[in-house]
Amino acid sequence: MGGAVSAGEDNDDLIDNLKEAYYIRSDLVERAFRAIDRADYYLDEYRENAYKDLAWRHGNIHLSAPCIYSEVMEALDLHPRISFLNLGSGTGYLSTMVGLILGPFGVNHGIELHADVIEYAYQKLDSFIKTSDSFDKFEFCEPSFVVGNCLEIPPESRQYDRVYCGAGVQKDHEKYMKNLIKVGGILVMPLEEKLTKITRTGPNTWETKKIISVSFAPLILPKHNANGKPKTVPLPKYEVRTLQELARFCIRHTLQMTTDGGESQSRSRGSSFSVGRGLAVAGLHKYGPRFKRRRVHRRRCNALVLATRQVVGSGMSPAPLDSNNNQGGRVEDEEAARRETSSRRVARGARGLMEEEEMEEEEVEEEQEEERETGELLQVQPAVNVLRERILGLPLPEPLKRFLLYYRNK
Repeated sequence: MGGAVSAGEDNDDLIDNLKEAYYIRSDLVERAFRAIDRADYYLDEYRENAYKDLAWRHGNIHLSAPCIYSEVMEALDLHPRISFLNLGSGTGYLSTMVGLILGPFGVNHGIELHADVIEYAYQKLDSFIKTSDSFDKFEFCEPSFVVGNCLEIPPESRQYDRVYCGAGVQKDHEKYMKNLIKVGGILVMPLEEKLTKITRTGPNTWETKKIISVSFAPLILPKHNANGKPKTVPLPKYEVRTLQELARFCIRHTLQMTTDGGESQSRSRGSSFSVGRGLAVAGLHKYGPRFKRRRVHRRRCNALVLATRQVVGSGMSPAPLDSNNNQGGRVEDEEAARRETSSRRVARGARGLMEEEEMEEEEVEEEQEEERETGELLQVQPAVNVLRERILGLPLPEPLKRFLLYYRNK
């Protein structure tokens, strides 16, 4: 399943395409998708396919198509401090994006059938925490995974606010899945070839919405023990945060709030990056603000120039002759004069837009010429990780600084 949008050159380009196709519709989901490079969850020899809107499988490792993950994230209606259960958590890509939204006081659990995939997921999670600058732009709810079959969860297990199943659910297991969510909770799963959103409105009442047609491998049925009874798989425990962890959250949160003050709010006006910084300022867009703005601005100018040319052409056309020279001629003369004045104003505006466009094209040509002369690509300087710099500048012992930075390598 996939191929709904064009392939991107990089992660940001892919997400731009998903937004244009209206698969990504909310700022919160967009932020999470931009923060995690999809290619980081591919094996190195397959990274070139990471930005295509296609599913990928290698052995037990599997990633759904980006358009599917987009619809899932939007349908889950995520927000901080809620609990999430991922049935068939796989590489942890989806769980990690969800964790960026849940925040440190949410619950982020996953169950996966294959032990080797759980190991792979923890490797990718550790790499994200220790090497990605995006990590410092969020308050993160780290996911916990267990090995097991999601159809073997004990009936007395706690229920969750949000549940997603990454395998095709047979009709016989629909009730089982519904009982995993709390009243007011949301379950998203492939049911009868449709990605389906089920909201629990009461103890025994539900609202069901079909989202899109999908094709998922079906759930694998559990194997019975020798005595004929299925085994049970306990989910991860709800852990109480330690005092040290709470202190780390509080300090990092305070530093982030003082960093994302009024100055950054003025920069991010009109941006979809809604935590106080624009995407480019935060270093989440590959080319920065200048390149992106220029491409969009030129497209707008071309559309306006074309429209104004049409207006000028229609405004300059001669009016029909009046058969009565003594009646109505003055009115039509005045109307023609007004049309001519309006046309001149539009033409002047069109010339101004064309001149602005020509100046931008000259600027691009100058940059290309400089690139040819120097033999180097002009690149925007990477954004500074302000939170990290502020922590390193605090008058604290080095072990405490390392603790606040999650013992990160970068």
